[in-house]
Amino acid sequence: MEEDLVLDMEGEFEWDAGGEEDEEDEGFWLQEEEVCVSRASPAERSGHIAVTDGSCMFVWGGYKNADAEATEFTDLYLPKNEIWIYNMETGRWRVQRSEGEVPDSMSGGCGSCVDGVLYVFGGHQARGNTDTVYRLPLRTPALRWEKMSLTGLAPTCKDKLGCWVTRNRLVYFGGYGYTAPPGHRGTFELDENSLMGNQTGRGWNNHIHILDLETSSWSQPITKGNTPTPRAAHACATIGNRGFVFGGRYMEQRLNDLHCLDLDSWEWREMCVPQHGPVGRSWHSLTPVSADHLFLFGGFTTDRETLSDGWLYCVRTNEWRPFDHEHTQRPRLWHTACLGADGEVFVFGGCANNLLSHQQAAHSSELLVFTVQPKSLVRLCSDVAVRHQKHLQHSWDVLPKALLQQLQQRIMGHS
Repeated sequence: MEEDLVLDMEGEFEWDAGGEEDEEDEGFWLQEEEVCVSRASPAERSGHIAVTDGSCMFVWGGYKNADAEATEFTDLYLPKNEIWIYNMETGRWRVQRSEGEVPDSMSGGCGSCVDGVLYVFGGHQARGNTDTVYRLPLRTPALRWEKMSLTGLAPTCKDKLGCWVTRNRLVYFGGYGYTAPPGHRGTFELDENSLMGNQTGRGWNNHIHILDLETSSWSQPITKGNTPTPRAAHACATIGNRGFVFGGRYMEQRLNDLHCLDLDSWEWREMCVPQHGPVGRSWHSLTPVSADHLFLFGGFTTDRETLSDGWLYCVRTNEWRPFDHEHTQRPRLWHTACLGADGEVFVFGGCANNLLSHQQAAHSSELLVFTVQPKSLVRLCSDVAVRHQKHLQHSWDVLPKALLQQLQQRIMGHS
């Protein structure tokens, strides 16, 4: 479906000629055992989900290379009942087993966190794309999944889509999946390659679907302005009542256009002249880092180059500028990026080489941290206190309880 390789995933990660990981070819995939392993940090992976709640980042799903001895398989989905939790205060990982109506193992799903609840929609599973929505409360001792029962016209089964969060609603855009039946607003573009090998046809779309979390119902808005072309493996970010989307793959091109959707009036606007910003890409990340800035990292070009560049987009001036960072030797695609409480962007996992080549994919388990804005005065003082704890610790008892707990957590993380 999207390419000619056993593994094309954007419309792009498709096995065979089929989209992401077409699993009529079951021999290419093997589900990992559903047990929590005894490692101290999560396994390498791509196509996973990561969200933040408070000072913690929660990671679920994705896939990795098969073990060397399993030569008959190409990749393994990660165990579906493992939730990896990274504490940004202590810098430590821990794993927790989840229960309930656990989603099937997958890649390319769309995860969002609203009021401490993780919502997962879509993705590519062992039997193809799905349109199911699951919710997972993150602030409870036991992590228990629930399959949501929804009304209204649901999106088509797809993966590699984007999401904006606004006023207790999840707004999904685009993706790569099956043909939309009558009644869907928007454009669907069939990928002719997806029809090879008697596969079910799939393609790109620019559909918008709203999931109202209060009424548990689907709807589609009537939009104004020039709607972006269909696409998949793009990146979405929300600032206030505006939803931004950059890049993605459409047909044989990976795009570098930036669009903004007013989530009140539903009017589209193209924001930036393409030549003045990043090159076209897919499988990148776009993270809101202030009320006026978006941070772009990594991705995959039309020429199949895996990128390590960083960019800041200023909404007020409608301008891109390159962002210097220390991870230029660590290219990534199909990673995740989460904003921490202190303004840092945490990039986890992804692939470091050409995912569509005949070489083994270099899936990563590294956590890259980008400081994209000045640290707060509290954080600077905390850094100094931890660095000089032997000289200062005797006077810590006079600190407010919350600050003392933060310092103690950070010391535990460094010990």
